[in-house]
Amino acid sequence: MAYAIAAYLHFLAIFVLFALLVLEHQLFRPSLSFERARSLFRIDVAFGIAAALVLATGLARVIWFGKGLEYYLQNSAFHAKVGLFVLVALLSIYPTVTFLGWRRHLKAGQAPALSDARARWVKMTIRLELLLFLFIPLAAALMARGIGVIAR
Repeated sequence: MAYAIAAYLHFLAIFVLFALLVLEHQLFRPSLSFERARSLFRIDVAFGIAAALVLATGLARVIWFGKGLEYYLQNSAFHAKVGLFVLVALLSIYPTVTFLGWRRHLKAGQAPALSDARARWVKMTIRLELLLFLFIPLAAALMARGIGVIAR
Protein backbone atom coordinates (compact mmCIF):
# COMPACT_ATOMS: atom_id res chain seq x y z
CA MET A 1 0.00 0.00 0.00
CA ALA A 2 2.82 2.42 0.85
CA TYR A 3 4.34 1.78 -2.60
CA ALA A 4 1.08 2.82 -4.27
CA ILE A 5 0.79 5.97 -2.16
CA ALA A 6 4.41 6.94 -2.89
CA ALA A 7 3.87 6.38 -6.61
CA TYR A 8 0.62 8.38 -6.54
CA LEU A 9 2.26 11.33 -4.76
CA HIS A 10 5.16 11.24 -7.21
CA PHE A 11 2.84 11.24 -10.24
CA LEU A 12 0.66 13.96 -8.74
CA ALA A 13 3.70 16.18 -8.14
CA ILE A 14 4.86 15.59 -11.73
CA PHE A 15 1.44 16.55 -13.13
CA VAL A 16 1.33 19.70 -11.01
CA LEU A 17 4.87 20.61 -12.10
CA PHE A 18 3.99 20.20 -15.77
CA ALA A 19 0.72 22.11 -15.38
CA LEU A 20 2.53 25.02 -13.74
CA LEU A 21 5.07 25.09 -16.56
CA VAL A 22 2.29 25.14 -19.17
CA LEU A 23 0.55 27.92 -17.23
CA GLU A 24 3.80 29.90 -17.09
CA HIS A 25 4.13 29.51 -20.85
CA GLN A 26 0.56 30.68 -21.45
CA LEU A 27 0.76 33.72 -19.16
CA PHE A 28 4.17 35.02 -20.21
CA ARG A 29 4.13 37.97 -22.61
CA PRO A 30 6.74 40.62 -23.50
CA SER A 31 4.49 43.37 -22.13
CA LEU A 32 3.08 42.43 -18.77
CA SER A 33 0.45 43.95 -16.58
CA PHE A 34 1.06 44.11 -12.84
CA GLU A 35 -1.48 41.32 -12.23
CA ARG A 36 0.04 39.00 -14.83
CA ALA A 37 3.59 39.63 -13.56
CA ARG A 38 2.47 38.91 -9.99
CA SER A 39 0.78 35.70 -11.15
CA LEU A 40 3.92 34.58 -13.00
CA PHE A 41 6.02 35.30 -9.92
CA ARG A 42 3.68 33.19 -7.75
CA ILE A 43 3.46 30.40 -10.32
CA ASP A 44 7.25 30.24 -10.48
CA VAL A 45 7.45 29.91 -6.68
CA ALA A 46 4.87 27.10 -6.85
CA PHE A 47 6.89 25.53 -9.69
CA GLY A 48 9.96 25.43 -7.43
CA ILE A 49 7.96 23.82 -4.62
CA ALA A 50 6.46 21.26 -7.02
CA ALA A 51 9.94 20.44 -8.37
CA ALA A 52 11.16 19.85 -4.82
CA LEU A 53 8.18 17.54 -4.21
CA VAL A 54 8.92 15.62 -7.42
CA LEU A 55 12.50 15.18 -6.28
CA ALA A 56 11.53 14.18 -2.71
CA THR A 57 8.88 11.68 -3.78
CA GLY A 58 11.19 10.31 -6.48
CA LEU A 59 13.97 9.78 -3.96
CA ALA A 60 11.52 8.10 -1.58
CA ARG A 61 10.46 5.72 -4.34
CA VAL A 62 14.06 4.91 -5.28
CA ILE A 63 15.26 4.39 -1.71
CA TRP A 64 12.27 2.84 0.10
CA PHE A 65 9.41 1.96 -2.25
CA GLY A 66 10.92 0.93 -5.57
CA LYS A 67 12.94 -1.92 -6.96
CA GLY A 68 15.97 -1.11 -4.87
CA LEU A 69 18.68 1.47 -5.27
CA GLU A 70 20.98 -0.96 -7.10
CA TYR A 71 18.37 -1.54 -9.84
CA TYR A 72 18.02 2.18 -10.53
CA LEU A 73 21.73 2.95 -10.42
CA GLN A 74 22.39 0.23 -13.00
CA ASN A 75 19.73 1.44 -15.43
CA SER A 76 20.70 3.91 -18.17
CA ALA A 77 17.04 4.89 -18.69
CA PHE A 78 16.98 6.01 -15.03
CA HIS A 79 20.12 8.06 -15.63
CA ALA A 80 18.47 9.62 -18.70
CA LYS A 81 15.32 10.39 -16.70
CA VAL A 82 17.25 12.04 -13.88
CA GLY A 83 19.49 13.83 -16.37
CA LEU A 84 16.47 15.28 -18.17
CA PHE A 85 14.97 16.39 -14.86
CA VAL A 86 18.24 18.09 -13.88
CA LEU A 87 18.47 19.75 -17.32
CA VAL A 88 14.92 21.11 -16.99
CA ALA A 89 15.79 22.33 -13.48
CA LEU A 90 18.90 24.09 -14.75
CA LEU A 91 16.99 25.69 -17.62
CA SER A 92 14.33 26.91 -15.20
CA ILE A 93 16.93 29.09 -13.48
CA TYR A 94 16.79 31.71 -16.24
CA PRO A 95 13.03 32.40 -16.04
CA THR A 96 13.20 32.22 -12.23
CA VAL A 97 15.97 34.81 -12.08
CA THR A 98 13.91 37.00 -14.41
CA PHE A 99 10.78 36.66 -12.28
CA LEU A 100 12.69 37.19 -9.02
CA GLY A 101 14.08 40.40 -10.49
CA TRP A 102 10.52 41.71 -10.58
CA ARG A 103 10.10 41.72 -6.78
CA ARG A 104 11.00 45.38 -6.42
CA HIS A 105 8.45 46.40 -9.07
CA LEU A 106 5.77 44.13 -7.67
CA LYS A 107 6.23 45.45 -4.13
CA ALA A 108 5.77 48.97 -5.53
CA GLY A 109 2.61 47.88 -7.38
CA GLN A 110 4.20 48.38 -10.79
CA ALA A 111 4.43 46.16 -13.83
CA PRO A 112 8.04 45.21 -14.60
CA ALA A 113 9.67 46.31 -17.84
CA LEU A 114 11.09 43.56 -20.00
CA SER A 115 13.24 43.91 -23.11
CA ASP A 116 12.12 42.09 -26.25
CA ALA A 117 15.34 40.07 -26.31
CA ARG A 118 14.95 38.92 -22.71
CA ALA A 119 11.27 38.10 -23.30
CA ARG A 120 12.22 35.94 -26.30
CA TRP A 121 14.87 34.09 -24.28
CA VAL A 122 12.50 33.45 -21.39
CA LYS A 123 9.78 32.18 -23.73
CA MET A 124 12.25 29.98 -25.63
CA THR A 125 13.63 28.59 -22.37
CA ILE A 126 10.16 27.69 -21.10
CA ARG A 127 9.38 26.00 -24.43
CA LEU A 128 12.62 24.01 -24.25
CA GLU A 129 11.75 22.96 -20.69
CA LEU A 130 8.35 21.74 -21.90
CA LEU A 131 9.91 19.82 -24.78
CA LEU A 132 12.50 18.11 -22.59
CA PHE A 133 9.90 17.39 -19.93
CA LEU A 134 7.95 15.32 -22.48
CA PHE A 135 10.79 12.80 -22.72
CA ILE A 136 10.91 12.08 -18.97
CA PRO A 137 7.87 9.74 -19.04
CA LEU A 138 9.41 7.86 -21.97
CA ALA A 139 12.58 7.27 -19.95
CA ALA A 140 10.43 6.23 -16.97
CA ALA A 141 8.45 3.75 -19.07
CA LEU A 142 11.65 2.25 -20.50
CA MET A 143 13.14 2.02 -17.03
CA ALA A 144 10.03 0.36 -15.57
CA ARG A 145 10.19 -2.30 -18.30
CA GLY A 146 13.82 -3.08 -17.53
CA ILE A 147 15.10 -1.49 -20.72
CA GLY A 148 18.43 0.19 -20.14
CA VAL A 149 19.81 -2.20 -17.54
CA ILE A 150 23.57 -1.99 -17.76
CA ALA A 151 25.10 -5.47 -18.07
CA ARG A 152 27.92 -6.30 -15.72
